[in-house]
Amino acid sequence: MKCSLCSKDFIPGVEEQDTCEQCLPSLIRLTDNKGKDEYQVDYLMDDIPEMSNSPLVSYTRLSPNNSGLRTHKIDTITPHCVVGHASLQTLGNIFAPIERRASSNYGIDDHGNVGMYVEEKNRSWCSSSESNDQRAITIEIASDNFYPYKITDKALNGLINLCVDICLRNNIPKLLWKADKSLIGQIDKQNITVHRWFSPRECPGEYIYENLGMVADEVNKILYKPEIVLPKFPYLVIIDTYALNYRCGPGMNHPINGVVHRNEVYTIVEEADGPGASKWGRLKSGAGWISLDFVKKMR
Repeated sequence: MKCSLCSKDFIPGVEEQDTCEQCLPSLIRLTDNKGKDEYQVDYLMDDIPEMSNSPLVSYTRLSPNNSGLRTHKIDTITPHCVVGHASLQTLGNIFAPIERRASSNYGIDDHGNVGMYVEEKNRSWCSSSESNDQRAITIEIASDNFYPYKITDKALNGLINLCVDICLRNNIPKLLWKADKSLIGQIDKQNITVHRWFSPRECPGEYIYENLGMVADEVNKILYKPEIVLPKFPYLVIIDTYALNYRCGPGMNHPINGVVHRNEVYTIVEEADGPGASKWGRLKSGAGWISLDFVKKMR
């Protein structure tokens, strides 16, 4: 028989199959939160850019609670509050049971560490909105369990760093927040959404909600590129070791000024040779120089 997608002749492997094996990946399995399953040809896989996961992740426990491959490219970020100071492992335990019927792409603990529970290529079950979660990266953030559901400064910095990484990898040029529910889906005006717009609840809590403008501003300070032709500098690095000294000059022979830590993100504005490393990088803040042997370049 002929394939319903490519019209090539093929031998069906199961009764009622009308799609050849090469085209089967284009059949997108859609599952709503009431447990109903349906299959439809929503898009060809080549129409959606290849998606990666964040290098900031330090803990992974993939949840079964997801709808499989997205039907929309990633262009939105939706932060949530956990309503509790959950560890990354606890969040993984929460999202593990199928009966929970909930998940998020990422989680952030009180220390700013990042966990992954649903790969970016897949739609999580997080915001009470199928259309939002098809296009958004959802992030659960450890918080107080009482109003205004405050998060730690490290968690807030972790959110900023993760948003920068998501934007860089998914070609999101700027993070936009207007606190305006009527702008949902208008990503040229607002590409941050919140759970309370889709369901009668307080999520992401008043503390996160009131700080989303600041988060967008801080992310955009890092993303903003005024140059028409990008020079070698500046560029972003993520610390890839538990602790790394920064020094007043490029070399082990210079005094230590302080310490940076794993998964923190910094801007390098200059490189230099010096003893103790293959190359040294000067921090944009002016705090000092770090060995580039213990970092990963983000762009």
